[in-house]
Amino acid sequence: MSIEHKLAELGIVLPEPAAPVAAYVPVVIHDGLAHVSGQIPFENGQLITGKLGEDIGLERGVTAARACGLMILAQLKAALGSLDRVERVVKLGGFVNGVPGFTDQPRVVNGASELMVEVFGDAGRHARSAVGVASLPLGVAVEVDAIVAVRGD
Repeated sequence: MSIEHKLAELGIVLPEPAAPVAAYVPVVIHDGLAHVSGQIPFENGQLITGKLGEDIGLERGVTAARACGLMILAQLKAALGSLDRVERVVKLGGFVNGVPGFTDQPRVVNGASELMVEVFGDAGRHARSAVGVASLPLGVAVEVDAIVAVRGD
């Protein structure tokens, strides 16, 4: 089954790939790896902002991480032409905007990690970092980047 069919079966509609907000490109493909720049969470065209443990709860943080994962998929599709070129999700890096003492970063970033497994099966299982930070661009709650092994054209 193609990844497009899998997305449809799961009821997942990818967002439009977001334009960069600074001096970088969304995806760089080199030596069989797609390096996806940090993606921020959009829901219905609006950013998910806030600080975990202050004005946003764990469940909303998980939703934000999943939204980042959806944007990673949208950027990959735009860069590769088809998500069927994804061979393996190698690594995700998750950054969680949280108050001092917030320690549920791994649970938050599971929102993106579980999406990758949902979409790609075992090829979506990956290495990962989940890091707490004092702030993120545009006040977003979560940012996630990725390294993905890709098949040739």
